[in-house]
Formats: sequence, C-alpha cells, structure tokens
Amino acid sequence: MADDDDPALFRDAIGPVRRLPAAPEPPARPKPRPRAAMAERDERDAHADFVRAMDEPLLEAGDALAFRRDTVPAGTLQRLRRGEFAVQDEIDLHASGVRDAQALLRAFLAGARAAGHGCVRIIHGKGLHSTDAFGRGGVPVLKNLVDRVLRQRADVLAFHSAPPRAGGTGAVLVLLAPPKRR
Repeated sequence: MADDDDPALFRDAIGPVRRLPAAPEPPARPKPRPRAAMAERDERDAHADFVRAMDEPLLEAGDALAFRRDTVPAGTLQRLRRGEFAVQDEIDLHASGVRDAQALLRAFLAGARAAGHGCVRIIHGKGLHSTDAFGRGGVPVLKNLVDRVLRQRADVLAFHSAPPRAGGTGAVLVLLAPPKRR
C-alpha cells in the first residue's frame, strides 16, 4: 500500500504544476568552409606528374626544347621554331634560384594568359655555369625546370627553343591558350 500511495502523496504535497517550456536546441556546429576539392586534387596530381617527370633524363646545355599538344598542328611548331610569332611578353629567370624561378614562372604564365598574350619568351640561360643538386657542373637546372613546368601546364599549347637571334637554346618561345570566356 505504501508503494501505491507514494506518487499520489508526492503530487498532493507539491500541488498543481505547470510544464516548463522546451529547452531550445543547442546551436549546431558551424558547417565547414567550402574548399576546392577538385582544384586540390588537380594540384596534387600535377605535383605528382612533375615529380615523376623529374625522373626523366635531363636536358644538356645545347639541347633544344620542343613540345606541342596533339591539338596543335606540326606546322605551328615549325613556325614557332623559326620565330614567326610576335613575342608579347618575356621573363628572364637567369638570376633566380630554382624555387624562386618556379614561382616566378608560374605567376608569369598566369599573368600572360590573363592578359591575353598568345606568345611569350622565357629566358632561362644555357646552363653552362650552373650546377645541379649533386654538384655536377654544366647541367642546365633552370632549362630543365622550365621544360618540366611547361609540359605540365594545360594552358601551354606548344613551346620551342628560340631561334639564335632571339636567345637560341638559352630561351624558349611559348604559345599560350587564349583565356577562357565566362
């Protein structure tokens, strides 16, 4: 009998009650900031391709740089080799270290493309006085860097070492894709 009466005795003792309003939900955790996952993946892939390309044989001081995308006619590369395109901008990487040169080159190419330039010249030097990471002399470090970077960029249509009057194997002429219209 005592067990049945305890809840009733309690309710009688405290009297009438009113229900409290429901407590508000705690604030939700803020959503994570959006990030460019595809761009990050592309950057990782490009970096991996760049590192993989570094395993390829290095260019020598007198070697000519040459590359064209499959979408570019072979005749266009020949015209580029002969220097028949007007150079609209140029950068000289001679006095730059490898890291600085890579950053300068990427920024230069992005700026040139944004400005609508179709052909640019990159002066990298012949590499006769440079040494590689192993201390070997005569290895054109900047020339190899320029070759690797240009091959990885989708906005580079073709490139070829400049004709002798425009720098020869110490410079490269680059054809850039036109900027995308939005």
